[in-house]
Amino acid sequence: MSMEDRQKTFENKFAHDEAMLFKVEARTCKLFGLWVAEQIGLDDETAKSYAGEVVAANLEEVGYNDVIRKVRPDIDAKGLDLSDHLLNTKLDEYEAIAKEQLMSEVS
Repeated sequence: MSMEDRQKTFENKFAHDEAMLFKVEARTCKLFGLWVAEQIGLDDETAKSYAGEVVAANLEEVGYNDVIRKVRPDIDAKGLDLSDHLLNTKLDEYEAIAKEQLMSEVS
C-alpha cells in the first residue's frame, strides 16, 4: 500500500468517525429532548418539535452545556426539581443508548 493510499484511508476513517460522533450527539440530544418534553408535560407533536430545538441547541458549543442551558428555563418554569447532575446523568444514559442504536443500524 502506498503512502497516498494510507493517507486516503486515514482521512476516510477520520471523516467516518467524525460523522458518527455527530450522529451520536444528535441522537443523544433528540432522546434527551423527548425525555425533558415528557417531564414538562408536552404532547407528542410538541415534544418532537421541542426535541428538534434541543438538537439545534447542541450546535452552539462542544459538549452538552448548551443543551442544559436550553432546557433549564423550561424545567424551572414548571417548578420541577431536576438538578444539573440528574440532567447530565440522563445525557450520559441517552448517549449510551444512541451509540447502541447507531451501531445496530450500521450492522
